[in-house]
Amino acid sequence: MDIDKANQLLALYGNRLPIVSIDMARNKLLNMDYQIASIRMAQFKDPTMSLILSVLVGSLGIDRFYIGDIGLGVGKLLTCGGAYIWWLIDLFMIQDATKNKNLEMLMMFG
Repeated sequence: MDIDKANQLLALYGNRLPIVSIDMARNKLLNMDYQIASIRMAQFKDPTMSLILSVLVGSLGIDRFYIGDIGLGVGKLLTCGGAYIWWLIDLFMIQDATKNKNLEMLMMFG
C-alpha cells in the first residue's frame, strides 16, 4: 500500500487507536493490502460506544464483552461490576482499553 492510502485509513480510523501508536500503525498498514486493511479497520470498536455501554450497562460487563475482553466481562457480570468499584474505574479506562484492543487487532493481521 502506498503512503497516501495508509494516511487516508489513519484519517478515517485513527481516533480508534492510541495516539502514541499512530506511526507503528502506519508502518503496519504500509505492509498490508489496501482492501484487507480497510476491512480490518472498519471492524474496529468505537471508543465512544464503549464509554456509552460502560455508563449504561458497565456493571454487567457489557462494555468488556463489546471490546472482546470476555473474561473481564464475565468477572464484572458475576461481581456486579466489582461492587461498582470496577465499574467506576472502567468509566475512565474503557476508551483506552478499546483503542489498545483495536491496535492489538491491527498488529495481529497482515
